[in-house]
Amino acid sequence: MNRFCIIQNSDKENIATASKCISESLSLRGKESVILPNVMNVVNQEVHYTDTDLIPDDMECAIVLGGDGTVIQAAIDLVKRDIPMLAVNLGTVGYLTEVNMENIEDALDRLINDEFKIEERIMLKSHINDREFHALNDVVLFKNGSNRIITLDVYVNDRLMDTYCADGIIIATPTGSTGYNLSSGGPVMDPHTKATVITPICPHSLNKRSIVLSSDDKIRIIIGKTKENVDDTANMIADGREITSVKTGDEIMVTVPDEVTRLIKLSDEGFYERMRVKLKS
Repeated sequence: MNRFCIIQNSDKENIATASKCISESLSLRGKESVILPNVMNVVNQEVHYTDTDLIPDDMECAIVLGGDGTVIQAAIDLVKRDIPMLAVNLGTVGYLTEVNMENIEDALDRLINDEFKIEERIMLKSHINDREFHALNDVVLFKNGSNRIITLDVYVNDRLMDTYCADGIIIATPTGSTGYNLSSGGPVMDPHTKATVITPICPHSLNKRSIVLSSDDKIRIIIGKTKENVDDTANMIADGREITSVKTGDEIMVTVPDEVTRLIKLSDEGFYERMRVKLKS
């Protein structure tokens, strides 16, 4: 690898120093790099923090500085660019990150010498009212208000799978299975699994459990009506970003697109080892 872009989370302490350090280290090795500004902008009604128009076409790697949230946002920003990412942990848990700053010099040498593997993670694409959104972790529908449940009709490949009366529902990728899905009682999936999982949030039934689906399946959710005279209302959230409000009659489509997130792996640490270490608390 010879050409790099550096994506940073400007909310992190000393981020400018870290970005400059990496850029200078690459320059000393005779490699090119560009530090991208971290500014919120909205493109086609989807929030982005990295302007991909500023990334030259010949970029070979994105070095992402921050925590898991920064990695997830960078995955969404780069969804159309197919650029592999090396995630550098400047956060706390760093479940998705690969290296810490104290190991960055060795990591840069390995990148330059092509001593790495690339791990592909599937994503989600949701459609609502002619709007399209991507997510690496999950898409969540959650009731709007504290005292009422919502009714959700879930179709898989245009066949009714189930109706949930619950606080909401989570559609997660294997990457997102260790997040909100896990805390809601859903299963953990190996990140290489080509599947998604649907997990109800606080279902008002004893027999409603998570359902694992093929990544080829198309999920359609229709907001139902719990009370005859009042519409159900919910918030739609993708990777922690509130997308829109929905109500009775609205339909949301969720599919797995062709685009993937490509994460650079430098170590031989496996998924189960990382899960034991990162989630031990």
